[in-house]
Amino acid sequence: MSIATDTATEETVTTQLANGLTCDIPASSPLAKLLKSQRTWVGPTAKERLAILRKAKSIAIVGASPNPARSSYFVGTYLLQSSDYDVYFVNPNADEILGHKAYPDLKSLPVVPDIVDVFRKGSDIPSVIDDVLEVGAKTVWVQLGIWNQDAAIYGESKGLTVVMDRCIKVEHARFHGGLHLLGFDTGVITARKTVR
Repeated sequence: MSIATDTATEETVTTQLANGLTCDIPASSPLAKLLKSQRTWVGPTAKERLAILRKAKSIAIVGASPNPARSSYFVGTYLLQSSDYDVYFVNPNADEILGHKAYPDLKSLPVVPDIVDVFRKGSDIPSVIDDVLEVGAKTVWVQLGIWNQDAAIYGESKGLTVVMDRCIKVEHARFHGGLHLLGFDTGVITARKTVR
């Protein structure tokens, strides 16, 4: 028994495989759905992330929280205490965070930040990228655990540098010798020159 299928009318998608080759597969196939859900976007290398952090003078934290139990509060505390960055907090529901004025949106900031650090759910990232583009910032840093591959690709297509699913506090501390494998301060005293 043979089954006839009309492949001429079925929509296909071109998929790049891990070995660099591409192939067309039916868009409705389970394999196409699986491959679409997998992460293929990579983002800047460690060396490039270090360069981003060294070059920056100001960071705006979008989704900053005045709640000490939230990771954005912890990151804000770290940046204020352990870096030379000018740190701005963006939260329309807060007046003040960590003793600093909180701004309702990126447009309200007194400067265009070098890095916009984002603590928002993955589905909110496209609108944050649009806000970043509107104010003219150049780098979007999406925090650890937050992923929106389509938004990253979109941001890059508009000329933005995008870092995603990485904690800016961990990355900054890692480049400065302030972390061990669990992410805590090592307490090691060093003669190495500090890099920014």
